[in-house]
Amino acid sequence: MTRMIFLLSLLAAFPPLSTDMYLPAIPQLIEQWNQPLMMVNLTLICFFLTYCLFMLVYGPVSDRFGRRRPLMVGIGIYVIASFMCTLAGDVFTLIAARVFQASGAASASALSLAMCKDLFETKTRERIMAYMAVIGALAPMLAPVIGGWMIHFFSWRWVFVVQAVMGAIAWVGVFRMAEPLQQLERISIGQVALVYVRLLRNRRYMGLMVAMSILILPFFGFLASSSEIYMSHFGMDERQFGYFFGFNALALMFGPFAFSILTRSYPSRNLITISFVGMVLASIALIVLPHHSPWSLAVPMWVLSFFFGLNRPPSNNLILEQVEHDVGAASALVIFAFMTIGAAGMGIISLAWQDKILVLGVMGTIVGTITLTFWLIFRSRLMPALGKY
Repeated sequence: MTRMIFLLSLLAAFPPLSTDMYLPAIPQLIEQWNQPLMMVNLTLICFFLTYCLFMLVYGPVSDRFGRRRPLMVGIGIYVIASFMCTLAGDVFTLIAARVFQASGAASASALSLAMCKDLFETKTRERIMAYMAVIGALAPMLAPVIGGWMIHFFSWRWVFVVQAVMGAIAWVGVFRMAEPLQQLERISIGQVALVYVRLLRNRRYMGLMVAMSILILPFFGFLASSSEIYMSHFGMDERQFGYFFGFNALALMFGPFAFSILTRSYPSRNLITISFVGMVLASIALIVLPHHSPWSLAVPMWVLSFFFGLNRPPSNNLILEQVEHDVGAASALVIFAFMTIGAAGMGIISLAWQDKILVLGVMGTIVGTITLTFWLIFRSRLMPALGKY
């Protein structure tokens, strides 16, 4: 089981490993290619949009043909595209290579969630998701640190070489594993759209998915703006930025770890409620605190990330509990919603705001309040079996 947990965690970590590692290079690319932040951030935004679209393909395809073969194809594409990124001579070439890279990476995190449902029962799955989140949090914590050192001593191009090696390791792991899906869905290519129509009609699934997905807005906004804030506004170098970014990512590890301990004594529904309240309060702190030090951003974002991490294992599990069939498609649609809304957050923060930290706080306060209100009003209607949580 330990080996499978590590493989699932690696697959789930593809998005942060594919983005956070080269965040310290963004100011350098702006200067090197004489491009505005919005243009360079398209290497992030286009990655996530492509990633989202292709997940909608991999999900039902994996229900039809199993998880293993689509993963091997997708990760193989990712490895090739990573090497293409190393050869980019301008921002437009890098954007194109990142789009190709995303088309392969899309197979990873969506199918890791589906495989978790394939392999584990409800309560065990919730615990496994917490373990995966703890291990997976190491990726956004270590990625910018490693990337910062590589960029400082070598070049931003070596970041993508490391990503290619990571992809090759994941490909070998998938090649050696047994097929986790025991019962294939007999659907044709023409019936793929009907799968998503069925999911869209599932009100419990859709209600939970949308309510939980909008919480991602401030985190992707932070992802897209953190290097500019820390390095341009607060005057840090690549390595210092990596340490502060890693400090924030540490909260994403502590959150699910705390959940794995607290869930032994407290119902998951109570922990979910507490997490929403904590996220709202941390977002308000971003608004009201004076920002004369990088810690005025780092500490509230740490708290915000901690409660977000506390929330992810039980909320993801509850969303998947609403479906019995088309699990691959349901898993893909969950990640699609997360990433699409996240890309919107990256686009919003990339506009010419005078105070990006204030914008992050406003986004977190709005979405946190909406989700908390939704949860308090509708949780009993959405989840009639809530008592077991």
